[in-house]
Amino acid sequence: MHIKFFLEEPSAEEALRYILPKILLPDVICIFHAFEGRDDMLTELPKHLKGHQWITDDWRIIVLIDEDRRDCHELKAYLEKAADEAGFVTKSRVTPNEDFQIVNRIAVEELEAWFFGDVQALHAAYPRIPENLQSKAKYRNPDAIRGGTYEALEQLLRQKNYYKGRISKPTVAQNIAQHMVPSRNRSKSFQVFVEGIKACVGEELLV
Repeated sequence: MHIKFFLEEPSAEEALRYILPKILLPDVICIFHAFEGRDDMLTELPKHLKGHQWITDDWRIIVLIDEDRRDCHELKAYLEKAADEAGFVTKSRVTPNEDFQIVNRIAVEELEAWFFGDVQALHAAYPRIPENLQSKAKYRNPDAIRGGTYEALEQLLRQKNYYKGRISKPTVAQNIAQHMVPSRNRSKSFQVFVEGIKACVGEELLV
């Protein structure tokens, strides 16, 4: 089985390179295409999907984009339309007599919500972040942190004196994702993402 991931930005790729081996068996081959942000992805994705009409039965495509405080339904509709116009069946629209080729998933509201969903991983990567962070009201629901999850994580890392200048999102993603345990993640959007992977590969899962 091959899975091609279309991702909003390089930090998502860095995170998945650590997360996916904890979910998938080694014989599932993962290939990544990271865009340079939301606008680039929304503009270029339809063209890339049309260029993948050659895929065979042992291929699946997973599209992952941040909600980023946008209308989730409109964003999902755009992704579904792009897949349909490229001639693909998505998991959301598959009928009992069809196979799907594409799973569209949205990180609510940003990838960093998945990091807040695993506070143990946050603490392991950055020990000055308290292990009881999730007990604070602001962080209780990782998918509903006000003001943006990336901004919240950046602020937290600066408060704990881990960074003073520019913060590299791919580096932070690497540092945290290597400690993540998928089954304990409290982010609903992360668990929906994992369910999408399960639908693609079925029995070829570690968890």
